[in-house]
Amino acid sequence: MRVITGSARGRRLKELQGMETRPTTDRVKEGLFNIIQFDIEGRRVLDLFAGTGQLGIEALSRGADRATFVEQRREAASLVRDNLRLTGLADRADVVQGDAFSYLAGRPGRYDLIFLDPPYGSGLLEQAVETIARFDILRGHGIMVCESYVDETLPETAPPYTLHRTYRYGRIKLTVYRREGEEQP
Repeated sequence: MRVITGSARGRRLKELQGMETRPTTDRVKEGLFNIIQFDIEGRRVLDLFAGTGQLGIEALSRGADRATFVEQRREAASLVRDNLRLTGLADRADVVQGDAFSYLAGRPGRYDLIFLDPPYGSGLLEQAVETIARFDILRGHGIMVCESYVDETLPETAPPYTLHRTYRYGRIKLTVYRREGEEQP
């Protein structure tokens, strides 16, 4: 697992052993960043269910202003911190070790770009999409990218959130939601 491009290009990231963490494959990650390539620079990013932190780290490497990583497991949150240090991006990041839904309920502010990649088939993805839309933490013109199995059905969201498009990479699907442009108070 490596950073594809940007300031940390080519840096190898540490991974956790075992089956609890399933890093996004390079093929899917490359597709994801091709989809959002013009929506990264200067943005505020939330990597919920961060795992190794590779999605948020890739965004920082490509010019995102700041990223927050939320990961429930202590060893994974520690690994995210290690990977941020390895890539030289720790000064633009915050790592929260805790429950994703508790974090969202604390009204963490607004983000331009949100990555959602919880364990497949756990129901957490659907719950996270609905929770984010309910708390409305995506800024105007913001993007939420969800990774899941191809056969998972993700929820429709009420305006100002819309399910924009899905992309298929073998058995994996990326679903992109967008928030309409008016700014919230």
